[in-house]
Amino acid sequence: MGGGALAKKPTIEDIARLAGVSRTTVSRVLNHRPDVDRETREHVLRVIEEQRYVPSLAASGLAGGHNRLIGMLLPVFTWPTVPDLVRGITDLLKQTPYELVLYTFNDEDLHRDRREVVNRLLATQLTAGILGVFPGGLADQLTELYRQGVPVVIIDDQQEQVTPWICADNVTGAYEAVRHLLHLGHRRIAHIQGPGEYLVSHERHQGYVRALEEAGITPDPTLILEGDFLPQSGYVAAQRLFDLPQEQRPSAIFASADQMAYGVLRAAEERGIAVPQDLALVGFDDDAPSAHVQPPLTTVRQPSFEMGQRGIELLLSMVSAAQEPAYDEPVILGKSRRADSSIQPPARIELPTTLIVRASCGASYHVSEANRS
Repeated sequence: MGGGALAKKPTIEDIARLAGVSRTTVSRVLNHRPDVDRETREHVLRVIEEQRYVPSLAASGLAGGHNRLIGMLLPVFTWPTVPDLVRGITDLLKQTPYELVLYTFNDEDLHRDRREVVNRLLATQLTAGILGVFPGGLADQLTELYRQGVPVVIIDDQQEQVTPWICADNVTGAYEAVRHLLHLGHRRIAHIQGPGEYLVSHERHQGYVRALEEAGITPDPTLILEGDFLPQSGYVAAQRLFDLPQEQRPSAIFASADQMAYGVLRAAEERGIAVPQDLALVGFDDDAPSAHVQPPLTTVRQPSFEMGQRGIELLLSMVSAAQEPAYDEPVILGKSRRADSSIQPPARIELPTTLIVRASCGASYHVSEANRS
């Protein structure tokens, strides 16, 4: 079935026709998928060699027997912590033979067709693995790919953990922030949450509640409001808190993101409320501007650079495992190789946060590890 070399540059359809298989089978062979039997794989590879068919993007990958492209999904609207995170990814990746292919998306993409965004990433069938950085609404599609056997790692953005995941220890970070306010004597501590569809929002709220209850304080629902991680939502939430009767107002606010804390600062300035004299304020993230706003913001630092490094390390380990398949037995990542074995949960790597104390909470500057595990 191989035949002589074609006069023109062969296409994947030509390879499929000459090998007597479907185009999908050829794609699976090119992508080193485990769901092709050994004999068919070897036959297709012989035809590819005879016809000297090498997809341009995959030339180096096929020569080494592996795909060498790592796809990274990144939102067009990037959080201030993203540059450090991406630097951690690229610093480690440049020490490997892999190349990074960056795919960005925005809300318009997601509203139009979420699946199409991921399909574009996989269109060449050459991507060895996918790293989703704050993928938002694309998390469902990435989860589906993971369950199909594609190496996928998500960094800090899921409704619940269903894929391998790298994140900061949000619970402990929030707990330490609120405990610090309690140690300063505050008892009415408000909390501006992140959006309810994100697990990080619930985890930071969990840390807030844990600190209060440990101090014998029942959380007051009137002091718990939801924002969207952006400054305007922090501003709106602060205005609502400031509108409460004097005796019900908080003496301190814990915002689940520095960006929302900036909105609180603007609202306080408009109301003539002095921070920290009249109101203590703590954020979360340690964005670059947090040290330069007035007053400088007390916050919880996320280890963004390390999260990027650990994320790509975990993904490359999964890629390595997926590219060494036993063809007589399908490999499904996240599951054992035998159907009757117990299912192993996907990896979850939590990295410690750091409490950065600045002027906005009314205490002198210092740095403390929020999680020493």
